[in-house]
Amino acid sequence: MSTQLSPRFAEAMRYAYRWHAAQTRKGTGIPYLSHLLAVASIALEHGADEDEAIAALLHDSLEDGPRYISEPRAQIERELREHFGERVLQIILGCTDTDGDSSLGEPKENWKERKVAYLKHLESADASVLLVAAADKLHNVRCILRDFHQLGDQLWERFSGGKEGSLWYYRSLAEILGRRLPSRLAVELQELVVELQRAAGSEPATA
Repeated sequence: MSTQLSPRFAEAMRYAYRWHAAQTRKGTGIPYLSHLLAVASIALEHGADEDEAIAALLHDSLEDGPRYISEPRAQIERELREHFGERVLQIILGCTDTDGDSSLGEPKENWKERKVAYLKHLESADASVLLVAAADKLHNVRCILRDFHQLGDQLWERFSGGKEGSLWYYRSLAEILGRRLPSRLAVELQELVVELQRAAGSEPATA
């Protein structure tokens, strides 16, 4: 069954530009919009409906939007609900691993505690959240693997979890998503995580 995209998706692209135009990918000069477009594309390629595609495009709006346009998180939540509906907002909330409002300069919670809580959340998240999360993590791993081949272990300086923490997190994500979202998308994520781990020369670590 094909997904027909309506003018709502075009509106979501305008909001993605508004909230993320000033943002770049971590440690690079690549516009962050490239990631958002890629995640929406991956989700659509794996059967996303329009709500899921919009949520994929805007999945980082609550985490990053407040910081980059100094708009309170609560206001962005209201705009998401008003313009795209409750389902889109709930998918985005399900893909957001912090409760902080970056427009207020609030620091994120402890990295490890935040990631452990998010992994636990995925154990009970619905299929739409799992689809968008898997699309997001697949694009992240693709980029990490590409950049690792260029930079080697210097790459891990970009990440709060460092090398071992980052590899543990993506390995854990791949395991949970593979179990809860049996699909070609999850299989591809698992394969890339294994490739990244081998390239990085890391043995599996415990949580």
